Amino acid sequence: MKRVGVIGGGQLAWMMGSAAQKLGIELVVQTPHADDPAVAIAHHTVLAAIADAQATAELAKHCDVITFENEFVDLDALSKLAAQGVPFYPQLETLAPLLDKYHQRQYLQDIGLPVPKFAAIAKDSSDPPSPPFSRGELVESPLFQGGFRGISSKFPIVLKARRHGYDGQGTWIIRNEGELHAKLQQLQGRSLLVEEFVPFEKELAIMVARSQTGEIVTYPVVETQQVDQVCRRVFVTEFDASVAQQAEAIAHTLMEKLQVVGIFGIELFLTPEGKVLVNEIAPRTHNSGHFTLDACETSQFEQQLRAVCGLPLGNPSMRCKAAVMVNLLGYESSENSYLNQRQKLAQLPNTFVHWYGKTQSRPGRKLGHVTTLLKDSGDDGRAIAQTIEAIWYPSS
Repeated sequence: MKRVGVIGGGQLAWMMGSAAQKLGIELVVQTPHADDPAVAIAHHTVLAAIADAQATAELAKHCDVITFENEFVDLDALSKLAAQGVPFYPQLETLAPLLDKYHQRQYLQDIGLPVPKFAAIAKDSSDPPSPPFSRGELVESPLFQGGFRGISSKFPIVLKARRHGYDGQGTWIIRNEGELHAKLQQLQGRSLLVEEFVPFEKELAIMVARSQTGEIVTYPVVETQQVDQVCRRVFVTEFDASVAQQAEAIAHTLMEKLQVVGIFGIELFLTPEGKVLVNEIAPRTHNSGHFTLDACETSQFEQQLRAVCGLPLGNPSMRCKAAVMVNLLGYESSENSYLNQRQKLAQLPNTFVHWYGKTQSRPGRKLGHVTTLLKDSGDDGRAIAQTIEAIWYPSS
């Protein structure tokens, strides 16, 4: 029986549980808290911080290969384990250009993938320029390493933390000069990325997996909708062929250039002109792929396990014409299990409720998700999403 170590014990690792059982795989998890979701399905748990490489050395004693639930790891420390023969998938050299968002942008640009205009902000800048900015002051300021790379001085612009940002944390939409000055002063000492704001028509995503033998499979392109920069809804439906082809080409290029073994989520922007740009890369399973648990022949979680264990990749085809996935986000601070709402959601036709078993709710926290399978791509997915949210969120 293959034993797979997972660095991270949240809902992504938890959702590997049924796939692991199906494939005859034992999961061993490194996670900081005994009540983290994946502890319930793990054969063994190492209770430690995600970036604790000594704990990962202990994890390696209990498994045959190690994969990742999130990317908040210490690559330098893990590299020492890899040099001692500990196998990691995705490979550490695959993760290296992706974990820092500025380095990720540089890498994507270098391999010819379309990205928004970007620049790095000097970490040691102690005197950000004060408004009002002239165009020259903003574009040529030494605050921006390498210049502003052609980013317009027209607002809004986007600031991002280069490491450890997720679910909207570490991303700020800056709408005017005063906001920029205040935010730069507040964030002094942090490594930041600045990007042009893309006035997108839609936000998209695609999941892509690559095996140890170089086989690549992609899942359907999906539309994602964010609220307060946290994914709230995912719609799986048909897209214009040109859009799907652009997304799939991006996915194939990335996986081949990096020689990835594993599964990646790629967040994308669709511009009003029909061009697809890369927003961010998640080198793991991803929220935008949760629909695959119920709507596809092979889930993203099974696909990850297949890839890292050297098995043939599974069939990513849809079992239905379309689907809607809605995240169940916390809207209060409590220890409520929300059983009444979950029971009502489970009564909706062709609907599957996935509850992560988290003991505490707080605003914006992902507590679970709901997927509804649709018999026709013309079905009104947005109306279904509204029905789900009307049950979940209290009326104002």
